Amino acid sequence: MTAYPNLFSPVVIGGRTLKNRIVHASMSTHFAQGGRVTDRLIDYYANRARGGAAMLVSEPMGMLQWQQLPTRPAILSGINTDALARWADAVGAHDSLMLGQVQDNGRGFRSGFRNPNAYGASALPDDLSGTVPHALSIDGIATMIEEFAISARALQRAGFAGVEISAGHGHLFHQFLAARSNRREDRYGGDLAGRATLLIELIETLRQACGTGFIIGAKLPAEDGMENGIDLAQAAEITRLVHATGAVDYITYCWGAHGHTLYEHLPDLHGPRAPYVDTIAALGKSAPGVPIGALGLIADPNEGERIVRDGLGDLVMIGRPLVTDPAWGLKAQEGREAQIRYCVACNTCWHMINVGRGLHCDNNPRVGAPDEADWTPEPAAAPCRVVVVGGGVAGMEAAWVAAARGHHVTLFSRGDEAGGKTRLHALLPGGENLSSIYDYQRLAAERAGADLRWGQEATAEDILALNPDKVILATGATPATPDYLPEEYREFFPDLRAVMEDLTRRTGRQPGTAVIHDADGTAFTYAAAELLHARFDRVVVVTDRERIAGEEAMVTRQGIYARFLKKGIEIVTLVAPAADSRFEEGEVALRNVFTGARTIIPDVALFTFATPRVPEVSLEAPLRAAGIVPQLIGDCWAPRTVLAATSEGYRAALSL
Repeated sequence: MTAYPNLFSPVVIGGRTLKNRIVHASMSTHFAQGGRVTDRLIDYYANRARGGAAMLVSEPMGMLQWQQLPTRPAILSGINTDALARWADAVGAHDSLMLGQVQDNGRGFRSGFRNPNAYGASALPDDLSGTVPHALSIDGIATMIEEFAISARALQRAGFAGVEISAGHGHLFHQFLAARSNRREDRYGGDLAGRATLLIELIETLRQACGTGFIIGAKLPAEDGMENGIDLAQAAEITRLVHATGAVDYITYCWGAHGHTLYEHLPDLHGPRAPYVDTIAALGKSAPGVPIGALGLIADPNEGERIVRDGLGDLVMIGRPLVTDPAWGLKAQEGREAQIRYCVACNTCWHMINVGRGLHCDNNPRVGAPDEADWTPEPAAAPCRVVVVGGGVAGMEAAWVAAARGHHVTLFSRGDEAGGKTRLHALLPGGENLSSIYDYQRLAAERAGADLRWGQEATAEDILALNPDKVILATGATPATPDYLPEEYREFFPDLRAVMEDLTRRTGRQPGTAVIHDADGTAFTYAAAELLHARFDRVVVVTDRERIAGEEAMVTRQGIYARFLKKGIEIVTLVAPAADSRFEEGEVALRNVFTGARTIIPDVALFTFATPRVPEVSLEAPLRAAGIVPQLIGDCWAPRTVLAATSEGYRAALSL
């Protein structure tokens, strides 16, 4: 019995029966090393199979001679023959199917510089990096298709159930499909049918090489938002062309392209949930009889159930939620929804991959661990008395894991509820899902028997009275007051966090301009700006940096710029507020950091600042004086990110 009978109903895909509708959508992990499949890579997929996913699509595989990235699992070279079989067996052991992804970036590059070894449809520049690829010859295309087919056969021999062709995201196949990037005059260019020739030939060659019973899926571009790109009418025609091959076993879609619309492929909570489901269902009608995969910000089991129940999709394809909790499916099926660690759509996972650190998650510090799915902490060999000070996400992570290990945990929190500054961020536009981090932690800590003392600011005496064996300080950090503010004005100009604490309790509008000095660069600042936009006539964000949101993932930053520009929130870069601003007259003077040139913002009703934070460590000295060396975690150690906070809380608890 389950509350989601449709989500957990079987379905036949390509002659293979899936035990339910949950599919792990392709996510890069970068867990391969030197092109070799590692145990961590296998563990990642095996845990998601164990956690309930019926079918899993891998990250892009190394299927071509020129694909030499060390983080791509190499197929064509043959170095992973045995490891691929272990990978397929590890997933198959849980009655799940493993698919490999067929993909090439083409000219697409986003690592801050150009790719000197790119191949593409035409010698036209990438919209993000400026990379101009070498245009593939007809013979080069034939060789490429042959190598994809050879690699697919290698996967088939290893026990993989099929492949998925990634034909969107602005990558190579998308580049052939779109007139924007394809100016060829041979049979692979011209009208849409010509531009689709590469994709059609690839599909037909893969089917011929691998035969029936081997799943071939296609992820197609839906609407890329680029001039001379792919729109919905063209997406429907591409779907009809793909369907006409009779060789594709399922179809799904993606949004955005490798340009200023890249952010659209990873929607966040600044828009609706599951924003693409209805459009995918409509596009799927161009391929009657072919199972359709719903995709895009599907985070809750109820959304998956609705999709299948209402005929909006045959497969529920989720990527980020299964990074956050590999047992998402199992917990939903068993009615343990409160134990799911939900995706917060922050896109830290994407960011960490693209800065070369591999797959990480704000709400899952155990990505890729051997026993990751439905994990229960190992009991401590010698339980001890632990005091955690701070109810933010760092302290809460430490508290619940330590208590679950059998330690006697007391947590002091100045706030009345869990979450700390993350709780405030959750009240701002786009931040709603952040609450799932500390909600999970609180429930887990309560189940484990932790003593949670809300609304109690701990003193050294309070801590010492408990005779602790270990003290963990997770007391956070506070924004520094900028030097340019005259001493006599400082009490009248609260920092942005204090402003938000006040405004989230109010609803009225007021006239005038709100100015934020942004020396922070993180998402909180820009969510706060959007709330100010709803309350003030004008909002101006000023920064001494060359751009805003420099600490955020590219896809997050693009979304911020898009919303600001559409709403009219102004951005002024490379300026600093001047100390001689006539604040009392409602004027803020800005000084260009290079030239010293001044501009004036008049009619300022609110001036506030988001500045680098200062760790709150006032308890450290008295504890050390009493003979206790506390462990500092999260912003208390150094102001950083939610990812650092949850990871350090987790590690601190395991070290006890």
